[in-house]
Amino acid sequence: MNAIPEGYTTVTPWIISPDTAGVIAYLSAAFDAVELGRVTDDEGRIGHAEVRIGNAMVMLFDSRPEWPSTPAFLRLYVPDADATHRQAVAAGGTSVTEVTHLAWGDRVGRVKDPFGNLWWIQSRVEEVSEEEMVRRMSDPEFTKAMEYVQSARFFD
Repeated sequence: MNAIPEGYTTVTPWIISPDTAGVIAYLSAAFDAVELGRVTDDEGRIGHAEVRIGNAMVMLFDSRPEWPSTPAFLRLYVPDADATHRQAVAAGGTSVTEVTHLAWGDRVGRVKDPFGNLWWIQSRVEEVSEEEMVRRMSDPEFTKAMEYVQSARFFD
């Protein structure tokens, strides 16, 4: 008996939204998510839904009207961060930071989806030793890139 069900990983994120159907449509357009199923109540609210993005499962459900907003912050590793960032914006997301090469060897861009969730879209483009990463932390190219990423405001 495997303690983790087939197709799941150790951590499975939840996205809770007043418009889960809309989130699923966005995820399909932005990240090629595949809907695996949904359960709705008599009023049409989604009580449980699952989508697969790449090799990850994401679970979703509709929030209650009286609940506060609970945006998700998710890191998504993809083969091509630049292409996925463009696709996520074309699907209706807002670019928070353009894809930027950072000191540890990832290209990283962030997109806020139309529902307030923030997606870190990343691709590993090089393996960087700890020694090289430490050196890069004082390299003006990489310090400027990190300043740019850290200065972005995503709650505006």
